[in-house]
Amino acid sequence: MPATPPEPPREKSAPGQTDLLGALAVLIEPMATLAVAQGAPLAAVQDLVKMAFVDAAQRAHPALPAHGAVSRISTVTGLHRREVARLMQLDRAAVPVRRSPASQVFTRWQSDPALKNRQGEPLPLPRQGPAPSFEALVQAVTRDVHPRSLLDELCRLGLARLEGETVHLVSNAVFVPEGDAARMLGYLGSNVGDHLRAAVANVLSDKPPHFEQAVSADGLSPQSLAAFEQIVRTQWKALLAATAPALQQMIDADRAAGRTDDGRVRLGLYSYSERPPAAATPPDAAAAPKRKRGRPRKEQTP
Repeated sequence: MPATPPEPPREKSAPGQTDLLGALAVLIEPMATLAVAQGAPLAAVQDLVKMAFVDAAQRAHPALPAHGAVSRISTVTGLHRREVARLMQLDRAAVPVRRSPASQVFTRWQSDPALKNRQGEPLPLPRQGPAPSFEALVQAVTRDVHPRSLLDELCRLGLARLEGETVHLVSNAVFVPEGDAARMLGYLGSNVGDHLRAAVANVLSDKPPHFEQAVSADGLSPQSLAAFEQIVRTQWKALLAATAPALQQMIDADRAAGRTDDGRVRLGLYSYSERPPAAATPPDAAAAPKRKRGRPRKEQTP
């Protein structure tokens, strides 16, 4: 019988990096899923990763002289010096993803107490005229887009409807730009990106600077998952109603006081649920000890 060829040596990670690489593997998996689904080749993604490593190394060593930057970044990242030099010459100008005017109008209409009835529901608004009206609402948000154009956009997205000369916010509407792949990807990058930045900053800091907590549970039926999703949506509406007016008041106060207004904040709420595919039960499953299930677990930063 031919001898079994020896297994190739496995590259060992540096001490203390096993947990880090495990966490990175979890983060990369959904990114790979998105890239494959959207047809992005590995080579393009690799370039993005390399550029991110170069940028991170530059931020970590901002005082490096120009003549020594390439060598130091090469040492820190493991990239060849020629590759570092190439990546440093690429244009990194990126347009920040900002909320669209339609999103801002929708959020303000949902959250402004002056635009709600006694039950806390958004009021129908006259299309034109002084406040409260849809025209005044738009002008309070932006004067760069005509109110009629924003009305058409909200109606197209299924967020509002026009009845005669009255504009109604669609009941239980949630701003998700369906059919707009570019904007959906923009939201993905902005929301998940900021969440990840907060989590990374917490891990790298002695005193975590950002709030990040979660609760998880298993042992749930499809009916319970659907019921919990409704709880999440209700909580989001309450959170939006509490925070959006407060943020708007802060923005207005900063403008009135002439304060520096280059700071930003993002507050989100997310939920994720799944049902694993049914698998054949192994013969010895009955004898195997069962893990206790069903108790909610809180996960938070230290």
